[in-house]
Amino acid sequence: MPRFQSDSDARRLGEALAALRRGRALSQAEAGRRAGMTSQGWGLYETGKRSGLYRPDVQRRLTAALDATPEDLLLHQGAAAPGMASEGRAFVHAPALPGKTGTRRLQLSNDDLAPWAASGVVVEYEPGRWPRRDQGCVIEMANGEIQVRLYDGADADALTVRGGPGGLMARARIARSDTRAVSAVVARLEL
Repeated sequence: MPRFQSDSDARRLGEALAALRRGRALSQAEAGRRAGMTSQGWGLYETGKRSGLYRPDVQRRLTAALDATPEDLLLHQGAAAPGMASEGRAFVHAPALPGKTGTRRLQLSNDDLAPWAASGVVVEYEPGRWPRRDQGCVIEMANGEIQVRLYDGADADALTVRGGPGGLMARARIARSDTRAVSAVVARLEL
C-alpha cells in the first residue's frame, strides 16, 4: 500500500508547504527550527518524501511554524502550480496571480540585517501586506527614507523592529507617525 494517495499528490502538498514557507520569507532552516526539526527534515516534507504530511496533527504543527493554518496550506495547494516554475535550485517567478498588488524589489546596501540578509541581497516585498513576527519588512518613512528591518510587533503608537546599525540584536521603536507604509518581505534573492 503506498504511503500517500499518489506520488504526485504528495509532491503537490509538499510544493504547497514550500510556497507557504516562501510566502513568509523563511528558509527551510528557519521553518524547521520553529517546528522543532532540522532543515533536512523540513525539506523532506516539502518534497513529499516524509510520511505523515496528510495527517492533520502534522499539518497543524508545520503550518503553525509558519504562522498559518492547515486551510492556508490547502489554499496554496491549489495555487502552487501556477505560482512559480522550478529550474533546479533557482526559481523563476510567474506572473502575479489575479487580484495581487504585485511586488517590488530593493537591493540592500548595508549589513544591518546580517546574517538574515547582507549587503547586495535583493529583497522582494509586497506593498499592502503586513509582516508577521520575525519576518522582514520594508518601512517607508514619512521623510522618504526606506528602512529594511525584522518585524517584532506593533501597538497603537509604534512599531518594534530589529536590525539597523547595531545589527540584528538592536531593537528599536519607530513611531507610527514617522512612517508612511510598512510592507512584508516575501523573498530574499541573491542575484
